[in-house]
Amino acid sequence: MFNDIHVGPITFHMYGLMIAIGFLTALMIVLKRGKKRGLSEDTIYGIFYCAIIGGLLGCRLLFYIVEIPDIIKNPSILWDFRNGYVVYGGIIGGILTAMVYVTKFRKEKFGPYFDTVMPAVAIAQGFGRIGCFCAGCCYGAETSCPIHVVFTHSDFAPNGVPLIPTQLISSAGDFIIGFILIKYSQKSTVTGRTSAMYLILYGIGRFIIEFFRGDYRGNVGIFSTSQIISMVMVAIGLVLFKMAPKLNKEEN
Repeated sequence: MFNDIHVGPITFHMYGLMIAIGFLTALMIVLKRGKKRGLSEDTIYGIFYCAIIGGLLGCRLLFYIVEIPDIIKNPSILWDFRNGYVVYGGIIGGILTAMVYVTKFRKEKFGPYFDTVMPAVAIAQGFGRIGCFCAGCCYGAETSCPIHVVFTHSDFAPNGVPLIPTQLISSAGDFIIGFILIKYSQKSTVTGRTSAMYLILYGIGRFIIEFFRGDYRGNVGIFSTSQIISMVMVAIGLVLFKMAPKLNKEEN
């Protein structure tokens, strides 16, 4: 696909544009849902600022961890910021940074904000994966299936080869997860369960899609690094879902 779209003298970098659209869409969704739930608008803005910082740091840090062997061979990777951002690192970094901000600086309960933000995060990730598709990163394995994509101008994916469109599959899955969580949160009265559902659904989806990826992402035995993190994320989500009623009683 084409990552750079030229409209007259203006060049749109689709990867960055999709990230920006996802971020703004998520912010609007959270502000609207937060208002209905009586949450602080200032805190919501603060969460997003912190999530950007923590997410970027987490993305880069996990990339460094996964790429340690290559970095030892070529240290210049450390300051090459054109690529090298791992989604899971961003999720973990963003959540931890937001949690510290809400609990330590705003002195508020994190659970209601966590439940309000995570459905929108899934939708933002859907836009982000469209950006991945435009750039050709996070590409799928080679396939003979009639449903495939062939890149011709990618700096990441092999060009001229039919590949599984993992980016679009992931994007569709993220959008579905986001809408499921919004509907679920409208019915759930237990704080923490919506965010737990995100951890479970996203973790399962990511674990499955990893089998169809063709790019190198690090591995631990037969599993990719992301699949190991997915298993941990699903386990945490299941525990949080089960423990949520008890945690709510303790907070009250």
